[in-house]
Amino acid sequence: MIAVLGLVVGVVAGLLVQPEIPAAVVPYLPIAVVAALDAVFGGLRAMLDGIFDDKVFVVSFLSNVVVAALIVFLGDELGVGSQLSTGVVVVLGIRIFSNAAAIRRHVFRA
Repeated sequence: MIAVLGLVVGVVAGLLVQPEIPAAVVPYLPIAVVAALDAVFGGLRAMLDGIFDDKVFVVSFLSNVVVAALIVFLGDELGVGSQLSTGVVVVLGIRIFSNAAAIRRHVFRA
């Protein structure tokens, strides 16, 4: 319940304050969000499977975001940023849908 309350407070604060995102960070934000969603869906799947570990979740969450951002940064430096961004989104998207399918099978027993 504390996590849901924190999520609600964070969303409301974000809507009221409307923080400005620096232009240098804008290309990395969507990739970081997709990487974070991958970790969240993986954590939810692990929780439903009964193998959730909070330390693993935090490390997975942070490392997914950092590695995805570094891949996109490297792609920008090499001049192939959009191709690597697409690759990161595809790979993380496949993982998200795989975790979502496992969650669906667990919840609906199907």
